[in-house]
Amino acid sequence: MPCFSQLPSRTIWTTLITNTNYLSGLLTLDYSLKKVGSKYPLIALYTDAFPAEGHAALDARGILKRHVPYLLPSVSKDYTNDVRFYDCWSKLTPFSLVEYDRVVQLDSDMVALQNMDELMDLELDAPELDGTGNRVFAASHACVCNPLQKAHYPKDWIPANCAFTTQHNDPESAQTTGAPPTAGLGMPNGGLQVVNPSKGTYDKISAQLASSTASNYDFADQSLLGDVFNGRWVAIPYIYNALKTLRWKGVHDAIWRDENVKNVHYILSPKPWDEWHAQQRGEQGQDSEKNKDPSHAWWISLNEERIEAEKAQGLNDRF
Repeated sequence: MPCFSQLPSRTIWTTLITNTNYLSGLLTLDYSLKKVGSKYPLIALYTDAFPAEGHAALDARGILKRHVPYLLPSVSKDYTNDVRFYDCWSKLTPFSLVEYDRVVQLDSDMVALQNMDELMDLELDAPELDGTGNRVFAASHACVCNPLQKAHYPKDWIPANCAFTTQHNDPESAQTTGAPPTAGLGMPNGGLQVVNPSKGTYDKISAQLASSTASNYDFADQSLLGDVFNGRWVAIPYIYNALKTLRWKGVHDAIWRDENVKNVHYILSPKPWDEWHAQQRGEQGQDSEKNKDPSHAWWISLNEERIEAEKAQGLNDRF
């Protein structure tokens, strides 16, 4: 069985997995990282709820894994409208993995389209600064445009307050430089975090989780990080965490360039694997085809390539 202790590298990718709903995403993420030639392994960070069939799928593919605690704030926050946020607190775990020099946390609903190993060399504060410096971690900005007009989102989540909007006048620069961390609402997106693990930094995160303030965070982990380390993180360009909604016409298509994107993030529902599984079951008609996000085809192509490669190796499970 693969075990994280077998790993010689002190530089890793990680992704959180709590159930099998995201397992097809994780497997295709792992495949994509290998396909683009990353030198670094992916470790699946699993919680107690992750079932035996999920472990079997990871083990069959030789994907490294590690158990992590399920993190929650001491004062509960109601995420009835976005239940996925209950799991998101555990994405803060990489800050505690001090046996590694560099951890890049990825969401499982991502795929790498180009090699992005340079994130492993991005300059950040030394762990000894314990979260007191100005480069505590790196991330891309959250998009606060609320393009789906979700009624429960904060009222200040509008295009005028979005960091990406500030880059519309210089789209070429947006390919290589992130807007300042204080731009817009100054909130990082938690889907990709570049971290130098540090006990002192994690202690600050843990203290905030234990405080009543955490009950005010509408977006769980990323709200906490944007608050505790306000303006003291490194904003990297959208290409490393290319939220699929940025590509939509009238959102941030002004800066989006397909050819420059290194990592796509399939935020919101449906996920591309939902569409793929429905297609396999013959449940999608002509009307549903009109509603597909074009970027989902990128994931589906990679996923089908992965499945064919696994079948050639005698592996053929439902994931």
